[in-house]
Amino acid sequence: MTVSRFEQSRIGQLLSTYSPADAPLHPLDFGDYLSLVWRCDQCADRPKRAQYYRQCLNALAGALKFAGTPLHRAMEAAAPGTLSAALTNIPYRGTRLLDAVDRKAAIAQLCHLRDNICEIGAYPQTWGVSYPGAGILDVELRERVFAVLFTALQGQYANFARLLLIIDIVLANLLVGYDVTEEVTLDRLIADFGWPDPASKRSQQEYDGDDQPGRR
Repeated sequence: MTVSRFEQSRIGQLLSTYSPADAPLHPLDFGDYLSLVWRCDQCADRPKRAQYYRQCLNALAGALKFAGTPLHRAMEAAAPGTLSAALTNIPYRGTRLLDAVDRKAAIAQLCHLRDNICEIGAYPQTWGVSYPGAGILDVELRERVFAVLFTALQGQYANFARLLLIIDIVLANLLVGYDVTEEVTLDRLIADFGWPDPASKRSQQEYDGDDQPGRR
């Protein structure tokens, strides 16, 4: 099945950094919330950046009208690096405990799969000054490396990454209890819900606040 241009762009946003320099172009929905949870976990050793992502999470939860739910309370209480793990305990925070064990198992598997998809899709963002294999002297071997990283992976990943769009719908039902069908524009998030304004120098400083020379 061919991935549409809109799906490609939507998946690209779910894999983006959501930084002031990489602000979302599409309206944000529950999938963006889950990607922000993943991003917050990735910067457990960067408290200022983690705080930036928490601001984004709080703004989006308010806009999508699930602030105050067990899900959002759990995300507020969890430390960076443990947010994704905390998602699996959401079934025990509600009143319907009869199938909590099974729902926890389903959430754990779906979150694990989602995290893997994000990690594969976002891995070029972790490259340093150059790209992997750039210094290989054997020309034939270097071209084989590039063929895998820049051709084969990208060609196959687009279809695989469509799972994000499906997983997010199922996780909304498991974590919130209903389809979170609403979406909200970035402008409204900034104006009404406290999303860090990408045009603000302060937002960029907060995002990069604990960066050090030579660190990405």
